[in-house]
Amino acid sequence: MNKAILVTATILGITGIILGAFAAHGLKQLISAESIQVFETGVKYQMYHALFLLVVGSLNVIQPKFKKIIFYLTLIGLVFFSGSIYGLSTNSLSGFDFKTIGFVTPIGGLLLILAWVTLLINFLKAKTDKSQN
Repeated sequence: MNKAILVTATILGITGIILGAFAAHGLKQLISAESIQVFETGVKYQMYHALFLLVVGSLNVIQPKFKKIIFYLTLIGLVFFSGSIYGLSTNSLSGFDFKTIGFVTPIGGLLLILAWVTLLINFLKAKTDKSQN
């Protein structure tokens, strides 16, 4: 599971950089400044959670069952949150009306929050190492 998490985190980081550059250079002439700002919000959250997954995949203190839950919550959350933001901000460029699926944006945000809550629960349930006190 660690390898899958780390590979996914790396792919999210790579695509986040590409999408950020695309927003800054490729979309500049095609959509409004406000839409670019919205697009960049999706990129930021993608990058934050790429780093989040790098940490999750690297820490041994996180139990495997929690890693799996965190991984899927984060991945689905990003698809819903950042994915819908990408679609909504570039809506004028596509033949599909992304406003019809805009309701998934807050669902994605909730899933991302739940991933962090799951990490917190893991840490609260972790046994304390008495030798470290």
